[in-house]
Formats: sequence, C-alpha cells, structure tokens
Amino acid sequence: MDTENSTPSEAGAPERGDALDDVRTVVVKVGTNVLSRPDGDMALGRIHGLIENLADLRRRGIRVILVSSGAISMGMNRLEFDKRPTSLQDKQACAAIGQIQLMAVYQQGFDRYQLPTAQLLLTEDDFASRTRYLNLRNTMFRLLDMGVLPIVNENDSISTSEIEEPGAGKGAVFGDNDELSALVASKLDADLLLLLTDVNGLYASSPDPGNAENEKPLSIVREITSEITAMAADSRDERSRGGMASKLQAITIAVQSGIPAVIVNGLTADVVRDVLAGEDVGTLFLPGKRLKSRKHWIAYASSTTGLTEINPGAREALVERGSSLLFTGAVRIEGEFKRGDVISIIDGDGQEFARGISNYDSLQAEALLGKELDEIADADFPEFITRDNIALKE
Repeated sequence: MDTENSTPSEAGAPERGDALDDVRTVVVKVGTNVLSRPDGDMALGRIHGLIENLADLRRRGIRVILVSSGAISMGMNRLEFDKRPTSLQDKQACAAIGQIQLMAVYQQGFDRYQLPTAQLLLTEDDFASRTRYLNLRNTMFRLLDMGVLPIVNENDSISTSEIEEPGAGKGAVFGDNDELSALVASKLDADLLLLLTDVNGLYASSPDPGNAENEKPLSIVREITSEITAMAADSRDERSRGGMASKLQAITIAVQSGIPAVIVNGLTADVVRDVLAGEDVGTLFLPGKRLKSRKHWIAYASSTTGLTEINPGAREALVERGSSLLFTGAVRIEGEFKRGDVISIIDGDGQEFARGISNYDSLQAEALLGKELDEIADADFPEFITRDNIALKE
C-alpha cells in the first residue's frame, strides 16, 4: 500500500482537525441506502436525524448544500416495484413521483428548525453551458446568502444521463449524484464534500466491509493512487446506482478542485457533527494540486459527443510529457462531433483517462487517422487536440 496514505492504526485526529478547521460551506451528499430501509420505505428517523445535524451546522454559521438521492427509490416503493425498473420511462415516472415525497419530508423536517429550503433539479446542461452554469452559481449563492438550505438532485424526469447508459461516444457530465455533488462543490467553492453512504469508509483489504467487522477503514488518504483506486470494489443493489468506485471518481473531482472530501457511514447517528468536529470517523481525502479552471471544465463539467482511442505511445506522451495528441497516435474515432467539441480520449483497454477539445470534426478526423505530420502539411492544424486543450482525468 502507498505509504503516503494513512493506515487504520494511525489516529489522524490532528491532521483532520487542520483540514476541517475552517469549513464555511459544506456539500453533503446522502445516498439512497441511507434514506431507505431494507424494505424500501423511507427511514424517517434517520432522515430527521440528518436534518437535525444539518440544521445545527446552519446555526453555527456553516452554509450547507444537500445533494440527495432517493427519488427513484421512493417512487418505486410508492408504485410497488420490487426491484429497480429497467424501462427508462418507468425510471422517469418513479423519479417524478418520488421527488415529491422526498421534498415533502425534507421541507417538513427543516421547517421544525425554521430553516427554509429550496429545490434545484439540475441537468448536465446546467454545467456544460457556461451561461447556465453562471446562472446556477448566482442563484445558489443568493439562496445561501438568504439563509436558505438548497436541496439538489438531477432532474431524472427530464435528464436521462444518470438513469440511462450513454450511447456510443457520448459521455455525460455526471453519471450519478456522487459526481453531481462533487461538481456542485467545485463550482461553488465549497470547503468540504461529505459523502454519506452505508459503509464506514474506504477499506484497504476487504472488498466487502460488511464481512470485516474487526477491520477499520483508512483514516486519511493523501493521494488517490492506482492502489487506492483498486480498493474500491464497486457494489450496487436494486435501489441505488453508485458504489465506492463512483465515490472515488467524485472525490477526484473534489480534491483536484482543492476541496477535502470525507466518505462516512450515514447510518451512524450524529456522524455529520462528528466529521465537522474533527473526529476520526470515515475516510478523509486531502486536497491535491488544483486544476486550472479551464482544464477542470474540460475534464469534469463538459459533456462529450465522441471519442478517440489512442495507442500506448501517444498515451505515454500525453500523460508523462504533457504533449499534444497527433493523428499518428490515434487509432479510431467513434461518435459524431464538431470542431470545438469535447471528446473522450481512451486507451486500448477502453478506459477514459483524458478529455480534450477537438480541432477537427469527426469526418475530418477519421480521414486523418494514423497520418504523420508531413502527410497533413496542408491541414488546418498539425494536432488532433492541442495540449492546452487536453485535461487528464487521472
């Protein structure tokens, strides 16, 4: 294991205190399995405990944004589905019904503390379009300034990026609420991303923490290495979409924005208070080097309309030397895209490791695949994608 990351035996409390000492804005993402009981009914006692914790943060002057899953699960239960529907229309119907139930519980709960709430249902265009993103940012900041607690979810009844697999060459801005919460945190300059799930944190050795009662999760992760990523044995159930791998993707977005993140067990009472108090609970991911705003947008806030697969030599040039992508390193093109579109860059194993803004449309790029520089001397650009327009996702 990477020695730069804390083992469970390390207390980590002083470093946690330093990282979380000056939190003024926190984005809290709560997962479906925290909001629901095993039979699918809403876990009302647990939800009201969370509401009490968040209201306590607001009383202390900490601004809170809640990103809440659970709408589809609530709708499934209301319509008496015994497992997650496969039909897109059924998922959208469940989301529409469940969102009302979810917001009613939140509004009634926060009203007990005289804390006004607002609902924001977002689509990927709210991030991919700079104009809409600025409108969202202005609205969110105004709500926070007015003492309102915004509650955010993807608009599953309209946007299908979370509940439908993307088509060939197409990539969504966010695939689930974990990534949505990280984008909200990064774009609104939050001081902490807190992911409430049904496990105690990231485990070093056990892919199934539920069977490892005597093991403790990592206390602090200072860098998300390949070893850390390998620990995220992904698991999903019939009612939720994300897993630990999804959470690591979201945390990568946060730490590259200079924001610490914590994965913690939301089934534990008062765990939000414990995290903000610097207690050694869950796994704390310390922020790394902040990506420039433009490259952060390319890597995480843009949607993709196509992809290119590149050979190992080109991959090494991009990752190790920060080179531009030349056509000699491109193997194939997939999807339809225009010049200026953001496309995925994948390796031979099909893994997306970067995104970039293409200098050519898909038809032009297809015709230039594999060509050397001297073979395209008359082309508009010598590069398929210029290095300043490439953002690594690793």
